[in-house]
Amino acid sequence: MTDLSPDNPLLFFGCGNMGRAMLDGWLRSDINPAAFIIVDPAAADYPAGVQHFTDAALYAGQVSTAVIAVKPQMFPQLAPRLSALLHPDARAISVMAGVRLDQLADALPGRQIIRLMPNLAAALGKSPLGLCAAQQAAASRLAIEELVSPLGTPVWIEDEALMDAVTALAGSGPAFVYRFIEALSRAGEALGLDPDIASKLAMAMVDGAVDLAANSDLSPQELATRVTSPGGTTAAGLAVLDADEALAMLVGDTLRAARDRGVELAKS
Repeated sequence: MTDLSPDNPLLFFGCGNMGRAMLDGWLRSDINPAAFIIVDPAAADYPAGVQHFTDAALYAGQVSTAVIAVKPQMFPQLAPRLSALLHPDARAISVMAGVRLDQLADALPGRQIIRLMPNLAAALGKSPLGLCAAQQAAASRLAIEELVSPLGTPVWIEDEALMDAVTALAGSGPAFVYRFIEALSRAGEALGLDPDIASKLAMAMVDGAVDLAANSDLSPQELATRVTSPGGTTAAGLAVLDADEALAMLVGDTLRAARDRGVELAKS
């Protein structure tokens, strides 16, 4: 269990799509809504009981845990406002892509800084959670894992330079999967299926395939082999995907582009 409570609340500094997914994930684990504070002028339709402010000045110097979920390019100008809210020993968890630990430490001196890369599946408690922090003691890591575990599976990344790759794979990855689902559905339509039926079949197929892979001792490659009969329909389709390693190259280029954008953000 986390130690979040109305007397020890977590502050969301910015609460867009990603922040809201995290909030929903924590609320799903039966944490009191009053244990959360949102500071975001644009936030709307937040759950009953969650506190919402445009500046939360009354909490100045009192916040012990904060999630930083503003746009990376906005952080430099907003950092002084956040720093004023944080307790001197506060824990600040950034989900901003491309903003490095040293940049966060400079903006929020003395605070415990953690980078976290989740995705929207945090709302269901099923997000991969890439974590990176400078020189965290084992006890601190355990506390951080306990805090974020209602959102998914924590994985520590020792080399911060790899956080851009984590962002590309775990953070941006769902969008790439959704594109693939959409492509499957459209391909089914092109073969004559009703659009609604094609969409339902594609969604159910991906859901079942992912669930099976996640709960199997076999690798995805081995599972694909199990599905494939020599000379059969699956083999014919895989021959197209595997030709000249076209799929592997496309996915590699996709992740590289996302990774490189994270690197660019860090330099801006």
